[in-house]
Amino acid sequence: MVQGGIQCPDYLGSKATFTLGKFGGHAGRALRTGDVLHLQALPANTGLPSAQISSEQIPVIGNHWKLHVLPGPQGAPDFFSENYIDEFFSADWEVHFNSSRTGIRLIGPKPEWARTDGGEAGMHPSNIHDNAYAIGTVDFTGDMPVILGPDGPSLGGFVCPATVVTADLWKLGQLKAGDKVQFVPVTRQSALNQISEHNRAIADLVQPEQLWHLAEDRAPRIDYFEVDGVDVSMRRAGDSWLLVEFGDMVLDIELRFYVHRLMRLLSAEQVDGVLELTPGIRSLQIHFDCLRLEEQQLLSLIRELCQTLITDDGEAIPARIVYLPLSWDDEQCRLAIEKYQQVVRKDAPWYPSNIEFIRRINGLASVEGVKRTVFDASYLVMGLGDVYLGAPVATPLDPRHRLVTTKYNPARTWTAENSVGIGGSYLCIYGMEGPGGYQFVGRTLQMWNVYRQTEEFSQPWLLRFFDQIRFYPVSGEELQEIRRKFPLGQYPLKIEHTEFRLAEYKQFLSDNESDISTFSDSRQAAFDQELEHWKRDGQFQFEPAQADAVDGVDEVPDGMTAVESPVAGSIWKLLVEEGDEVQKGQPLVVLESMKMEVEVQASATGKISKLLQPAGATVQSGSRLIFIERKA
Repeated sequence: MVQGGIQCPDYLGSKATFTLGKFGGHAGRALRTGDVLHLQALPANTGLPSAQISSEQIPVIGNHWKLHVLPGPQGAPDFFSENYIDEFFSADWEVHFNSSRTGIRLIGPKPEWARTDGGEAGMHPSNIHDNAYAIGTVDFTGDMPVILGPDGPSLGGFVCPATVVTADLWKLGQLKAGDKVQFVPVTRQSALNQISEHNRAIADLVQPEQLWHLAEDRAPRIDYFEVDGVDVSMRRAGDSWLLVEFGDMVLDIELRFYVHRLMRLLSAEQVDGVLELTPGIRSLQIHFDCLRLEEQQLLSLIRELCQTLITDDGEAIPARIVYLPLSWDDEQCRLAIEKYQQVVRKDAPWYPSNIEFIRRINGLASVEGVKRTVFDASYLVMGLGDVYLGAPVATPLDPRHRLVTTKYNPARTWTAENSVGIGGSYLCIYGMEGPGGYQFVGRTLQMWNVYRQTEEFSQPWLLRFFDQIRFYPVSGEELQEIRRKFPLGQYPLKIEHTEFRLAEYKQFLSDNESDISTFSDSRQAAFDQELEHWKRDGQFQFEPAQADAVDGVDEVPDGMTAVESPVAGSIWKLLVEEGDEVQKGQPLVVLESMKMEVEVQASATGKISKLLQPAGATVQSGSRLIFIERKA
């Protein structure tokens, strides 16, 4: 903390830097040598304490951490076996080298799933219909858990068995590759007590007391009731988030309609302590101040509001039809697939072509059939911020256009900005560069405009709930020019205004019930066939690679210099070959570590004598990568 704060403009009400989004803080980027930071002037008589904290009060930063968590929002027995949840809490998890403020990936025991697959949400049992995420939630992206950090996605489609409590979130910023983590389930009351204790300790500059009490009840669902035949479940998502779910775990646009109504009713109540409302496919997440608003008070209010949800289906929701250019099978998508295969998972069944994988899993005759289906569909926007920055999660209004896929297992570490992908029955346009898990079909224009207002961007995000997206084809070269012009207001979009009426949509489904059923049955047969193929070939679960031991070469040969890895990571690129002449300081290898690309440079001038590790190898800090024969 800097007394007075750093002088920089607010963005979305904050001075924080979000480097992935390229906004906030000092020029929206990481600090560089030569940057000058100005401090805010302190007002007179601030009353700031003059006391200094003693060294005894500073927390010990070690390599083994206990993270206190609340179970949920998803857990056993619906998603995981009871035995695995016990193992989840008893295990020592290792922090993976591909970790950052976005998310902390963990290596540990493989999950035991309570389901065979995720149905319409995706082939893998970790897949669910997208809902909002709490900061600090443990998100199983396939078989690999990720603790979502402050720069993590706000919405997504993976199960989360536990959420780090507010008082322990500071620890996430201290974790580094190779550290060990154990999750400790605690009671909600002790989590609230610990927040108050931390606030007191900060005010008094003392070490906080530890007030934790272990939780015996690990059930993530804390309330359940029924309204006119529709089930309503309430799941705890940490100490400051509540997830309200409607109906069965199926794709049903009617359930999204109920979510929309509850969000509007709750907003109108203007409840003190409610901070944010985020809708998902069949859920509404409520972020609230747990010290100002009692959880039980919130539960009672939701029960009351839900009694009025299921009313006239003829209500009209204003919407738009937004036409977007799509570069099919874009080169940036192919680059992300190649990088994934190189540094994350070599045997992924969606390699080398996501589109061919989509064709196979949906039983289509050709990849042209995939393309025709995508361009014929009208995608209904059901959520925003799916992954990041106004990114829509959308599904075709016509069920005969719904292509079902599985999400990457584990997730990608890199996705190009505005890539377009399909996961489960849903389409997503990635709002920015970052991780991701949907199967690529192409790339489009920007979903977010950081600094400019244009006719399309009256607000930073382009799309709205219940908009419809329709794509038209452009080449990769055309898209590059469109992407240059669009944020400047020099590429107008075709936008038509319309309405969404649930009654009319239900009538459409009824009129086409037979054709929809035939299509769905054919798609399900192909889906089941692919799933059996995965299980037979051992591709259903993924075992993350362990870092190789520091290489076994005991001595560096005479006349040689060893180039060592400065961090734990994976070799993304080898920039030289054996026999190449190199200069001291010349880049030799590019590592991927903690979501960054790290160049390793030559420590001497000479000739590359031996490459000790291949591209794609997982290495530890200190692993020898290259021998250089020093130049005399």
